[in-house]
Amino acid sequence: MSATVGTAHGIGLEERRQTRIASGTVTPDLRTERLALSPYVRADEDDFVALFQDTRVSRWMGDGPQSEAADRALFGRVFSEVYPANRFDVWAVRHDGGYVGHAEIKPSPEPWLDGHEVVYALAPAARGRGLGRELAAALTAYGHDALALAEVHATVDPANAPSLALLAGLGYVHVRDVPEDGGGSTRLLTHRRR
Repeated sequence: MSATVGTAHGIGLEERRQTRIASGTVTPDLRTERLALSPYVRADEDDFVALFQDTRVSRWMGDGPQSEAADRALFGRVFSEVYPANRFDVWAVRHDGGYVGHAEIKPSPEPWLDGHEVVYALAPAARGRGLGRELAAALTAYGHDALALAEVHATVDPANAPSLALLAGLGYVHVRDVPEDGGGSTRLLTHRRR
């Protein structure tokens, strides 16, 4: 697993620089072999909303599909709450210069998990080429190396077999299933620093 912290190549470098100055964000650009992760810029809003409005993506995210207005408000909070306070790292994910996904590593909001968790989503058109594995590996490496975390966690719907298999292939282990309010459960997986 590796991710290089540095300058992302591609569109919007000056806009990203100005956004970082204005917001005070310290979220770094990350590069993998095929992906560029960079802090969001305002021009990414429509891509972000389109990703989260796709039910093939949003069904696995947070509280599931939301209204377009809610997804636009969520994007706005990246600039009004997350970046200015340096609450956590959140990135736009690009492949060959085009937006293909979303990534985060953040302190878990769950009361039953004291630690950081990775969150990632790829557009369906970007799946099936190993980009998800590359993205999850980069987030995990960043958590261990840059954030000095002994453990990096992921919370996954038990029905999301592709994500469970991807994380298991990276060395995440199933810790437990956590009951959800209203039924169902969330699977807690943990990757320990080697």
